[in-house]
Amino acid sequence: MNRTISIAALSAAGLLALTACGGASDAADDTATGAALDATAAEAGSALDLSDVCPATVVMQQDWQPQAEHGAMYDLIGSDYTIDTEAKSVTGSLVLDGVDTGVDIEVRPGGPNVGFQAVPALMYLDDDITLGAVNSDVAISGYESQPTIAVTSQLTISPQILMWDPDTYPGATTIEEVVAQGAVVVTAGDVIPALLAETTSFDLANSDTSYEGTPARFVSDTTIMQQGFASAEPYIYESEIAEWGRPVGSQLLADVGYNIYPEPLAVRADRIDELSDCLTKLVPVMQQSLINYLEDPAATNELIVEVVEAYDLSWTYSVGVAEFSAATLLDEGIVTDDPASGVFGQFDPERMQAIVDTFVPLLEAQGLITVTDIDPAELYTNEFIDPSISMEN
Repeated sequence: MNRTISIAALSAAGLLALTACGGASDAADDTATGAALDATAAEAGSALDLSDVCPATVVMQQDWQPQAEHGAMYDLIGSDYTIDTEAKSVTGSLVLDGVDTGVDIEVRPGGPNVGFQAVPALMYLDDDITLGAVNSDVAISGYESQPTIAVTSQLTISPQILMWDPDTYPGATTIEEVVAQGAVVVTAGDVIPALLAETTSFDLANSDTSYEGTPARFVSDTTIMQQGFASAEPYIYESEIAEWGRPVGSQLLADVGYNIYPEPLAVRADRIDELSDCLTKLVPVMQQSLINYLEDPAATNELIVEVVEAYDLSWTYSVGVAEFSAATLLDEGIVTDDPASGVFGQFDPERMQAIVDTFVPLLEAQGLITVTDIDPAELYTNEFIDPSISMEN
């Protein structure tokens, strides 16, 4: 259940003491679970031939445990994959639409697997990482010492929610209606409460930042409001937590000003020129991959669950949660084409400006940043986006 640690709270992770990631394990520690590769080789020099421009292994770093929200990465892993249970990674041929791109893809989880280090910190520790999932607020936190540039969005709005007991707050449908009744808001960091204090009637005296991702507090104290994800907790609490076993009330934090781009794929700012030729081909692949996953998530969901089980951590993840998550990403409008341009994966400059305007003061007040003169245009680029890619095509 640690999955629900706040994305915003991870902005502070860059301030933690950095420790090097574990090295690759011996071959004996690998768990080969894939079959022979069933894909056609890309035509030499074609848009899907990455072999001439990208690293032999494209390494992608996620910010949390394997889950459906990361479907774009896992959907690219070919059937010849190998799971490394020591290093906690899965590697296979990078395949899109049945075409082998000529390079491998390695997907690494974040969170407890990397000592809760922020993705920019990991990217600056390890040059092998090609792309990392860097939330907009985390990119702002790392702007001074670990700058990254987002090259394509994935989720359009954040799936983070605040949730409450509908029996305790009958008739409540919004966060505002619950905080107005004096509910204590339990989160894993200070950024969300600070935002709520600006956008709702929330009293910061009712903030509790002790959340550790477990259901025990919510189950035992039905008066609190607790963070979670629209794409997980409503299903988990109703279907997988026997002590609860009923619906929760919830609202997206995006509705009350949490306007970040969640988990956009980014490169280190000092490597964007070096990786430019690769990104020209790879970014459209990533745009299409998430669309493909959401159209037919079943096989990739099974892989995600298999990977979680192979890692054998305290983290658990069921096919039921994965199916619910993939459906919710679409049903709740969490994944859409960019509303401003109609292009999937493209960033909206006005929204990026609004994100900087919102989060720079909040992060400064929390002592997480000292540089406040941040140009939003330095946090992202649409240079590599294929404007023909849309969920409507």
